[in-house]
Amino acid sequence: TVVDTPGYGDAIDNTDSFRAIIQYIDEQFERFLRDESGLNRRNKVDNRIHCCFYFISPLGHGLKPLDIEFMKQLHNKVNIVPVIAKADVLVKKEVLRLKKKVMEEIEKHEIKIYPLPDCDSDEDEDYKDQLRQLKESVPFAVCGSNTTLEVRGRKVRGRLYPWGVVEVENPEHCDFIKLRTMLITHMQDLQEVTHEVHYENYRSERLAKGAPVPKRTTSLPDHEKGDDKDRILQEKEAELRKMKEALAKMQAQMQHKN
Repeated sequence: TVVDTPGYGDAIDNTDSFRAIIQYIDEQFERFLRDESGLNRRNKVDNRIHCCFYFISPLGHGLKPLDIEFMKQLHNKVNIVPVIAKADVLVKKEVLRLKKKVMEEIEKHEIKIYPLPDCDSDEDEDYKDQLRQLKESVPFAVCGSNTTLEVRGRKVRGRLYPWGVVEVENPEHCDFIKLRTMLITHMQDLQEVTHEVHYENYRSERLAKGAPVPKRTTSLPDHEKGDDKDRILQEKEAELRKMKEALAKMQAQMQHKN
């Protein structure tokens, strides 16, 4: 599920423009906490926000004060992935310069963005190289298009300019493919970080403020607890398998196009 925030930051006074977003994230944590503590916890629905793509304007010289304040308000609640929007308005040197500036400001202001996990030593070289490229690409510079164009006998999604075509799914033109790969291959890690870090932060703050956590009115027998763990493990394995299959399919399509 994708949750969009149209109009964010467009007002003259953006002092409290991110309050509604923070409130929405907290509401999903509260709903999950309530479901987890209720009778029907085995059938709870996880609507928590596992990843936030924060889009940065390509026309500035780095982060705006609103960007810094928003991310600092949010970085303990959600996995932030910084993205430079409309990157096709910049040449490659400008993109690299803006990426460097953004990362310097993120580090300067101690903003915590989603850290891509390190790979194990026994991982294959292709995966290690892919992970290295993803880490080097942050913040991802992307452009989008709803138009399909024909370029050298093949149909591509892109934007037509007088000097040529910017292809959305061409790694030489923008980081869209890398961003999509990151989201698919690391979705399980994003979910785990949400549960083990951000959700626990919310739960701890709630307890610290003296608000009681709803208590379960009944407890599960030991054998049902074991069944519940097995079911969750099977669901995670099935989800990971589906994501890998989707990634393999997309890579095959890209190779076919090329």
